[in-house]
Amino acid sequence: MHTSFSLARPWAGLLLLILSLQNLNAQETLPAARVVELNDIYDVYAFGGKGVFGLRSMADGQYYTRINRSSAGAQLEKFDYATGTSQGILFTEKDLETAYGKSFSLQSYSLSSDEKSVVLESQMTSIYRHSYTAMVGVYQLENKKFTLVSPEPIQNAQLSPNGQKVAYVRANNIYLFDIATGTTSAITTDGIANQISNGAPDWVYEEEFSFSIALWWSPNSEYVAYLRFDETDVHTFSMDVYGTSLYPSQTVFKYPKAGEDNSKVSLWIYSLSSTEKNRISDKIEYEYIPRVQWTPQNALSFLTLNRWQNELTLYLAKNFQETPKVHFQESDAAYIDITDDWRFLPDGSLVWSSDRSGFNHLYWISADGKKSKPITRGSFDVTSLYGVDAKNRVYYQAAARHSSQREVYVVPVSGGQPTVLSNSSGTNDAQFSQDMSHFILTHSSAGSVSRISLHRQNGSEIRLLEDNKALKDRLKEFVFSPKEFFTLTAANGQELPAWQIKPLSFDPTKKYPVLMFVYGGPGSQQVLDQFGGRDFYWYQHLASKGYWIVCVDNRGTGGKGREFKKCTYQKLGQLEVEDQIAAAQTIAHWPQVDPQRIGIWGWSYGGYMSANCLLRGADVFKTAIAVAPVTNWRYYDNIYTERYMRTPQENGANYDSNSPQTYAAQLKGNFLLVHGTGDDNVHVQNSMRLAEALIQANKPFDYMVYPDKNHGIAGGKTRMHLFTKMTAFLMDNL
Repeated sequence: MHTSFSLARPWAGLLLLILSLQNLNAQETLPAARVVELNDIYDVYAFGGKGVFGLRSMADGQYYTRINRSSAGAQLEKFDYATGTSQGILFTEKDLETAYGKSFSLQSYSLSSDEKSVVLESQMTSIYRHSYTAMVGVYQLENKKFTLVSPEPIQNAQLSPNGQKVAYVRANNIYLFDIATGTTSAITTDGIANQISNGAPDWVYEEEFSFSIALWWSPNSEYVAYLRFDETDVHTFSMDVYGTSLYPSQTVFKYPKAGEDNSKVSLWIYSLSSTEKNRISDKIEYEYIPRVQWTPQNALSFLTLNRWQNELTLYLAKNFQETPKVHFQESDAAYIDITDDWRFLPDGSLVWSSDRSGFNHLYWISADGKKSKPITRGSFDVTSLYGVDAKNRVYYQAAARHSSQREVYVVPVSGGQPTVLSNSSGTNDAQFSQDMSHFILTHSSAGSVSRISLHRQNGSEIRLLEDNKALKDRLKEFVFSPKEFFTLTAANGQELPAWQIKPLSFDPTKKYPVLMFVYGGPGSQQVLDQFGGRDFYWYQHLASKGYWIVCVDNRGTGGKGREFKKCTYQKLGQLEVEDQIAAAQTIAHWPQVDPQRIGIWGWSYGGYMSANCLLRGADVFKTAIAVAPVTNWRYYDNIYTERYMRTPQENGANYDSNSPQTYAAQLKGNFLLVHGTGDDNVHVQNSMRLAEALIQANKPFDYMVYPDKNHGIAGGKTRMHLFTKMTAFLMDNL
């Protein structure tokens, strides 16, 4: 279960301006404007915008490559950052067919460090959230030679920096393919499905630590580091797959639930010259190895966490026959988030991200790991580290102006006054070239569609890449109610970030029903000044039906510093639900709100929240929809759950006291429960157990199960069906 970026403090007591650009303002639309219908959203997809995807910086930072597709097939083309002009086609699918002897569809690629070879992927088949298998080949640009790496689909193909070999995973083992000779050798031989996995993480690592490739080449191409996962003691989870066959099949995988055994994970080094393997993590104590990274000096760095995830250690291994050295340690009274926001510099020092000051900031750590000083300061959060250039300037994203905003900044490693590189309010994000000399800026706000532009490293704009004019023009055909941002003072005294979308043709003399949307999970944020957002167009459809939509970020979410975010530690669902109920109590006193018609809905963590709110706030909420909810944290995976709750053995009372199942007998309102049977993340078991609790309490409720659909509940007409169902339920019950 993933969470959003953490954010900074709100402007105390300040009602933000109503973001209502002309194309979103109901009173300034053309006479022919019409309301948004479900068919527009989920059938004809009328609101699709354009992005700039697939640009990959070349090593010098002055050029980039991109796959261009046409009816004639795909081709890889080189472009100049500054002018956007083509520098030539590197190869086409026709070139691949000529070299290979048969067709090879180009889906993904990566250039070697010397940019003379390209690893190509085709026939990509998804495994879990990030992982996949593919047919893989190597194309050498100079001699136009194509070499198939394996006759079977493989995982995690990684080209050595010198472009000579490919390390990859097949059937839980790591193999080494020599491009020149076409020979393959095995690095590991002990891989067994659902027992031993080499070079590819288990399900829970992939989901909660957000990586799917667990093998790494050293910069000098002499070593391959990899993780080995021993899943022997992890319990097996199975899901029925109904499909179209006479008999259902089963998907079976290892899934460690809260309090259960994890994989035993170890870090290994393979030497190409000696063919020896050394277990690097043999003599240290840890539960998790969530990150591995080679330093510019060919040392291996890696992070370890304890089971509670509140003690983090950065190790360095230089002599791979010796026990790695502790380089740096950090601890927290609650938990430590794992991110990719850390970089080793050429002198061995480190740029590091931490919320130790009460807000998330960047720090410089000396080469010996003994000295530390802040690079950024203030009562706001740094939300992403982009990189460091050759002049030791640090590029990052932060919410320095307001918790709902994002800006791009640069500051010297030595600290000082940062320079803002993005000029517009709203949400700004950057994609930098390898040398940090150029960046592509994506900007949007609640009232303006995405605008994508190319900039120099000083922030000056070179040219516009995409302004989404077609989407802007299309929006003029519809009438919209603007999204308004404000700070809500809840009945319990909490000051909470919020937004609202009022009913179309709002009449201040009338009273309206309110539908609240909630996610509410640790570090997440829904109150963001960006275009669209979760189900924005559905809310516009509901606004045309007379519904008032409100979203409130409760305690535990990002946006107000470490204390606000981590105050829910060991009691997930307590303070968050209190805040949502208190927010609804405040909303109930708004003059134009019908206090008897307040509903709430959410998905995943939000489904957990909406179910809890209806059951524990039975006198406040009339209706709730819970999609793919966790219904007791005992059923969810241990890395996510224990980070915030510790184990059920240690904290079982809070697991159960904040579970919707515990309050099934308190149901008074209207409840729709939705889940997909193929959800490998939040298992349908959660909804089945809540359904059983409601049945045994003799409480009526609606239940919709989507066969073989995963956590996203999509595919074909599924989304149209789901939102038609939810809309009809609200029309009948709120």
